Amino acid sequence: MNSPRLLLAPMQGLIDAPMRDLLTRIGGFDVCVTEFVRITHTVHGRSIWLKYMPELAYTNQTPAGTAVVVQLLGSHAENIALNAQKVVELGATHIDLNFGCPAPTVNQHQGGAVLLQYPDKIEEIVATVRRSLPAKIMLSAKMRLGYENKNLALACAQAIEQGGAGELTVHARTKTEGYRPPAHWEWIARIRQSVSIPVIANGDVFTLADYQQIRSVSGCKDVMLGRGAVQQPDLARQIAAYNQGEIIPSLSWLEILPWINNFFNCCCNKDAANHNYPVARLKQWLAQLKLVYPQAGQLFAQLRTLTKIADIRHILLTQLKY
Repeated sequence: MNSPRLLLAPMQGLIDAPMRDLLTRIGGFDVCVTEFVRITHTVHGRSIWLKYMPELAYTNQTPAGTAVVVQLLGSHAENIALNAQKVVELGATHIDLNFGCPAPTVNQHQGGAVLLQYPDKIEEIVATVRRSLPAKIMLSAKMRLGYENKNLALACAQAIEQGGAGELTVHARTKTEGYRPPAHWEWIARIRQSVSIPVIANGDVFTLADYQQIRSVSGCKDVMLGRGAVQQPDLARQIAAYNQGEIIPSLSWLEILPWINNFFNCCCNKDAANHNYPVARLKQWLAQLKLVYPQAGQLFAQLRTLTKIADIRHILLTQLKY
């Protein structure tokens, strides 16, 4: 029997290539999904695909060797299919379709969670993409429980299966619920029982105890982590150890500090011409980290008004010396 898998969620603006690199180096993940690549009227060229998924150039793996899946978002079935074909030509072996993004700008353009109001449209998109790809290419999808309510949750999941997807990730909230607790894990169980493809559970897994409970309530073997992995970067490693029969301690703040420095350097290397990017990403991550590590809040306060890379690097190196 296959071991339970841990997947890293495709969180727009939060889990990009440097964060995937960091979290998979720390360990525990089996698969990562990219931020969504928005599909409109054009077929993206190689540079756009590499922007969202630099791992395409490295056999679809992070530097730590963790598999990476590319996610597409859009509402025009044929254009999504053409783009899926293009990224497969460039080496992708697994396509994921986004039917869950709650962002208003995305939903206003008929992408993401807004499609959960139209199961027939979802099935058309999945089926069109499936027909356009070689059989060996994996096709999966991610959905929420609905747009304003959960009335069509089962119908949407069944549409994804009937369209030809091979697996389904379910974030256990509607679009209007956003990220407000609680996540409705019991609905993942209902969806799992209504389809025959594997279902991956997602939503509000911040601790090992949450992981144990989401598996128990949903009945799913595989689980996707999002904000929990950003706030506690070794959460996946703790869960993976638990699945091997071990309990390991979480990383201390002193053990986290070198990873913060590593992440900042990685962001600097990603876009050397854009000094705002690494500064903004570091501050964004510290704002998440402080929910688990109070010291991250103190570090954020030190860095909050700084805008120059050299000044921030000096602060980080000073912290590492303690």
